[in-house]
Amino acid sequence: MTAYDRQDENWNPLSRSDEDLKRAESVPDTPQTRAPTYRLAWSDPDFMTRRELRAVRLQLELLKPEMALAERGIRSTVVMFGGARIPEPGGEAWAAKNETQKTNLLANAKYYEEARKFARLCSAEASRYLFREYVVVTGGGPGVMEAGNRGAADVGAPSIGLNIVLPHEQAPNLYVTPDLCFNFHYFAIRKMHFVMRAKALVVFPGGFGTMDELFESLTLIQTGRMERVPVILFGREFWERAFDLDYLAEQGTISPGDIDILDFVETADEAWEIIKRFYEL
Repeated sequence: MTAYDRQDENWNPLSRSDEDLKRAESVPDTPQTRAPTYRLAWSDPDFMTRRELRAVRLQLELLKPEMALAERGIRSTVVMFGGARIPEPGGEAWAAKNETQKTNLLANAKYYEEARKFARLCSAEASRYLFREYVVVTGGGPGVMEAGNRGAADVGAPSIGLNIVLPHEQAPNLYVTPDLCFNFHYFAIRKMHFVMRAKALVVFPGGFGTMDELFESLTLIQTGRMERVPVILFGREFWERAFDLDYLAEQGTISPGDIDILDFVETADEAWEIIKRFYEL
């Protein structure tokens, strides 16, 4: 009988990796053991971060969160995108560069509260499925992302944060469930994790990052590469000034029916009603 034929449920063939690492680190300190070439390949950060290992790193970034979410039994999510710079009501417009931006950011603080309320509504539904369906996922940072994770925490629900290494604005907010807080180097893999389990995409006013995620998702739905799910935009006035869908349709660069992929709302209750109708909850 080979090792792989064993029936012992406590036996784990991968546990030997930890033992090997301990053995490798417990050898005598010599010029040979201090040499970078002596390190085990998978525990050698200098080796793992080489350009030639990019394909391996991409695979690892896809696999690590996937395994963690599967182990938690999370089957579906509701994705919340939105600006990192939008403060909570009564907060400070820390990102404002002039008085006009300060005024507008403070006015947009209403979306922080709506995002928080929407996450509470979504998490209440998730509780019916023991938090395996309709779990809130955000980019894990401040602003609207914080509001989403905070709303879930308000009702004792877990929520996911998909952080990414950036030079500014991105650190995990304190409301992400710690063992569902991930960090990425590659935008492409992070995008995949946003949409792989998504049952709805809810988008609040934001900047380039928010629009990047929105248009990527719209393209996947438009081309049939992603199953049709509700795409809900908070703040019709903001989005109609940010981009003109009717103009794109008039120009023939999108089909008239593509506009129907989107729904516009102003409140959390309106957004949740769209999801309820779509899935007949």
